[in-house]
Amino acid sequence: MGGQAETVSTAPERTGDLARRFAEIRGLSLSLAETLTDADATVQSMPDASPAKWHLAHITWFFETFVLRDHLSGYRLFDADWPFLFNSYYEAEGARHARPQRGLLSRPTLDEVRAYRAHVDAALLDALPRLSESCGWLIELGLHHEQQHQELLLTDLKHLFSCNPLGPAAWPAASATPSTEPAPLGWHDGPVGLVEIGDDESGFAFDCERPVHRHYLAPYALADRTVTNREWCDFIADGGYTSPGLWLDDGWSWVKREGIAAPLYWRDGESGREAFTLAGWRALDPAAPVTHISFFEADAYARWAGARLPTEQEWEAAARHADPHAGNQLDRAGPVSPVPVAAEEGLAGLFGNVWEWTGSAYRPYPGFAIADGAVGEYNGKFMNGLYVLKGGSCATPRGHLRASYRNFFAPEKRWQFTGLRLARSL
Repeated sequence: MGGQAETVSTAPERTGDLARRFAEIRGLSLSLAETLTDADATVQSMPDASPAKWHLAHITWFFETFVLRDHLSGYRLFDADWPFLFNSYYEAEGARHARPQRGLLSRPTLDEVRAYRAHVDAALLDALPRLSESCGWLIELGLHHEQQHQELLLTDLKHLFSCNPLGPAAWPAASATPSTEPAPLGWHDGPVGLVEIGDDESGFAFDCERPVHRHYLAPYALADRTVTNREWCDFIADGGYTSPGLWLDDGWSWVKREGIAAPLYWRDGESGREAFTLAGWRALDPAAPVTHISFFEADAYARWAGARLPTEQEWEAAARHADPHAGNQLDRAGPVSPVPVAAEEGLAGLFGNVWEWTGSAYRPYPGFAIADGAVGEYNGKFMNGLYVLKGGSCATPRGHLRASYRNFFAPEKRWQFTGLRLARSL
């Protein structure tokens, strides 16, 4: 065929690009923990969260176990006892330290974990020309896995610091700028008919995003932005948390059992509502997207608003041509928080700011197959009782997202940066 010849990267170029990305991503993890004390990095605030030190060590264990141990002849483990400490949920790798007790690991120290990372990084980079040919896909998987743990490190640290009566800040607050109220909520019609859903295998994606398959979409519309804090305050004032008719049965039981009356990290301060952030307690920004809400809360709000949650297929089809690198996403260590979304043509803020709950259960796509070996445990075994979120958040590393990306959590969980965008049928 005519046209320009396709540019094919040589092996050294591929290795060089992988080495650069490896150094950048691994370096960001260290910078996120740079200001933490050993105590900050050790404490575990709840079973769902993990200490920062554990996050730094676990992803290093991933590279050491699945890349160096399995693919580099003669490699010796940094410490033969540490796989037991830092395996997460890989049954094929044997016994491991119980997740709710990760905060009891006062040893190894944070500095020893940093030394572990340096040892593994040096070994992997030294052998990268060989490893990129034999298991480059595993290294890519590990890097994207590390980016997931960068977000978890931040959200877990936020929960930990929120439990401290002093309300400590991980970083100083950014300079405050007056927020302008977003325009009234508008609606944007989504694609209809048969659409292709899932990753097309043109680049990296997790196994749960594949294979591509067709899905029929009836006419629908998505809100042109996410729900704001001010709009959520209206929901509260109108009895949103005290009206059982708005809630799913499990959600209403959760509200009563846990005494839920507002999003996580909200409180009434001396001068008005406040929210805890990674910069400490701050006045609630009414124009910013509401965040730290559960699926149950998002579903109840949508019902109160006369709308519904989008399906993951509706969201993905609508976002297919949006730029996944745009929006408020994580670039460096520093204040991390959702910000008001500027008005734009069509759908605003699809990527970044807050993960958007969908009404779709996290289930396998038609034709999905779990990979052989321990890495097959990465996603497939979690496909029950969870709901899909789309779009990423302010704590998601830039370059990690795509329209087909499927995040997933249990319906009552809300320590992640979770929000909502309304949908309605036409």
